[in-house]
Amino acid sequence: MERNVIAKTTIIVGEIKSDGDFRIDGTLEGNLIIKGKVIIGATGIVKGNIEASSADIEGETSGQLKVIKTLTVKAIAKIFGDVIVGKLSIEPGATFNASCVMKGFVKEENKPNEKKTQQKEKSKKTVK
Repeated sequence: MERNVIAKTTIIVGEIKSDGDFRIDGTLEGNLIIKGKVIIGATGIVKGNIEASSADIEGETSGQLKVIKTLTVKAIAKIFGDVIVGKLSIEPGATFNASCVMKGFVKEENKPNEKKTQQKEKSKKTVK
């Protein structure tokens, strides 16, 4: 899978969509919507919403952060806003000022229906 990189001295204003992975060492002012993994390096800043399959964050984010699988927050990270994740890992020292919801993102409609075991008692009447 391809990896896109925004370098340390780069500032991008606008929305980015990609099927590949993304590493941000510069600044993004806008939304990032990717199907792969996002890595925000120590110098990376994202001011906007992020949607990704998984994420490792060392830098700073502000906005909604939606990660389907695992969000890893490194010790020097700063996260502000709303976070929706499948799994969450936060290293000691990280700044995590966010409301957080953990969800199982597996599509419910694709799961087999859980069968409720309701046993119907049939009583046989014996006539003597």
